[in-house]
Amino acid sequence: MGIHKTISSSIYATVAVLFFFLNIACSNDESNKIYLVLGKTASEIEINTINDFKVDLQKVTDKTILVISEGSQLPKNGTIFVLGTTGSNQVIGNLVKEGLLNLSEENPGQRGGIWSKSILESGQNAIILAGSNVQGMQYAVYDYAEEVLGIDPLAYWTGKVPNKIDGIDLFAFDSKTIAPPKVPILCYFENDVDELASYRGKLLEYDWESYTEMINSLVRLRYNAIQFFDMLGRPEFYLRPEYQELHPDYQIDIPYLEKMMDYAHSKGMKIQVDFSLGYQIHPMDEEKASCWADYKEDWIKAWRYYFEETPLAKTDIFILRPRNQVWDWEYKSSCGEDKIEVFNEVFTVFDDLVDSYKSDATKALICYSDAMQMYNDGFRPPKDWIIAWADDGFGDFEHLPQTTDDYTFGTYMHAGFWLNHTVHNPYPEKVEAKMKKIFNDYGAYEYCMVNGQSFRPFIFNIEAYSDVCQNPDTFSAEQYYKEWSHRYFDKNTAVHAVKSMKLLNKAQSSGRIGYVQHLWEIREAIAYLSNSPIERPGKPPVPYEFERVENDLEHVRFTKKHIDSALTEAKKGLELSKEDGFYYSYVYLPTLLYSDLMLFESNLHQMSLLKRKYETSSNVTYLKEALVILEDAKKNLAKVYQNRLEGDKNPKWEKWYDPAIRRPNNGFPTQEMLNQVERNVTQITKI
Repeated sequence: MGIHKTISSSIYATVAVLFFFLNIACSNDESNKIYLVLGKTASEIEINTINDFKVDLQKVTDKTILVISEGSQLPKNGTIFVLGTTGSNQVIGNLVKEGLLNLSEENPGQRGGIWSKSILESGQNAIILAGSNVQGMQYAVYDYAEEVLGIDPLAYWTGKVPNKIDGIDLFAFDSKTIAPPKVPILCYFENDVDELASYRGKLLEYDWESYTEMINSLVRLRYNAIQFFDMLGRPEFYLRPEYQELHPDYQIDIPYLEKMMDYAHSKGMKIQVDFSLGYQIHPMDEEKASCWADYKEDWIKAWRYYFEETPLAKTDIFILRPRNQVWDWEYKSSCGEDKIEVFNEVFTVFDDLVDSYKSDATKALICYSDAMQMYNDGFRPPKDWIIAWADDGFGDFEHLPQTTDDYTFGTYMHAGFWLNHTVHNPYPEKVEAKMKKIFNDYGAYEYCMVNGQSFRPFIFNIEAYSDVCQNPDTFSAEQYYKEWSHRYFDKNTAVHAVKSMKLLNKAQSSGRIGYVQHLWEIREAIAYLSNSPIERPGKPPVPYEFERVENDLEHVRFTKKHIDSALTEAKKGLELSKEDGFYYSYVYLPTLLYSDLMLFESNLHQMSLLKRKYETSSNVTYLKEALVILEDAKKNLAKVYQNRLEGDKNPKWEKWYDPAIRRPNNGFPTQEMLNQVERNVTQITKI
């Protein structure tokens, strides 16, 4: 292979590029080939990245794409890409040694990379996509694919197809340095994944295509870690009655789990695991999880089992929460312990254990829920732990640390939360304001974990968190809205998409509100109308009373008003849209489903007010009016089911919104519940 020379003069660059394009026009069939030059010592991650790039190129050009080793004889014509790092690809290493390429482990730094145009002595042009390390190389390649080739990082989920391009367009870029992300660890949390894990194939287990495509998209969005949680067999999946009814034979597939972990590793993602002790992979008895003093050795034995007998030995980032170690709730000692004293000791013991197995591991304390108050009250892990401060589930910080106490800080954020699980709450304004504040005030740059729920409905916020962690200084909510909407929709349609999404956010701004929260309010209304308590498997029943319904009235009116406005804007955009796929799926359908539910809940509230009037006046006319509205409620509930079952127009997402596979939090209304209401109200009228 000839010695490369980097073009330093703009005049020389112009002449060389013109020479290259003349060669394309006059050459033989080699000009119809694109060569991807792979380093001899390329890692598995680099090879996978280059194979992804080959597929990307095949989407936009009809040229033949060939992956060749750096030692191969290059043809005189054709387009040449040189990919890798200074360590894996000698061509890149030589360019650096000769001072023709400015790249090292320190410049631009870990997870940073470069785009550059170089020329061979023979006159051949080459495109250099390289990184300070393997991840930097990945981002150089994937960014080029997105910005030059037009590849959507979320293409599998959005259906966006890139346009074909000419060979000349491959050089249509300015050489640049890609700075490392401000946040070095960006972890995706697979949690509350029911729809994604059940809509296709086996219940509560990702099908391989959906899982790998999620990983592929996350890597392109610069997520470089994933926390396995649901796929470890979370306690709900095999202990909660609702799940036992849905999937009575649930059993975690350990070889499949290991396969998923290996795939994430092969794409450059680290594996993160919370070493809590309730997973079906090796469950601990509940009674042992509430008394460290008596069962300390059982905890340690279980952790050792994870390391020695399960795929959790593949963990790179170890996390622990100072909470109940089976269920995700507050630690309430059954043996009179002080929980701060308990977890000061627990974290010290666990820290020593991790170091004995993996001395170079990363460790993070997830300060979630009451753990934040524990930290402010004196709970402290060992000093080499990252403190990840949690939001309230909706992108806000309800509590803030009183001191960083010389710890390295990060964040735990939610792109979605269980209370808005079905329909997302787009809030890039919060992402901008809250993340910049905690970055600036607490230096919380070291780590960010993002809870994506079932992924697909929450890709808008998932990408926003990636962008702000890449460069907080340049992230702007308004610019993000503009760029995101214009990526997928024409200019006029995009206006309505943004207006609709902003109204969807406004509708959910009156407290901890979301689609799933409304399902609980609906149960409160049905309980009151049927004079029957709310039954909850494994928990005491909730008494029925008008006051519970009354507390919901005002914010439901507020929510419905803005949801209806969001739907109006979504309809306008749908009428203008040149495609009915992703716009229908991501802008129109979520607002339609939310609007359906709000109309149904409003019917129940109208009936509840009439029933209350009867109770204070004994005038049965009010009950008769309620029974008339009940007929509307039945029709509107049928509409809720109809639109959820019809779902997306794209058959790929068939069954996604089927109530039968939804996460069962807060239940789901049925026609039988309304029949019970009818029987109760009818009976009262006869008294």
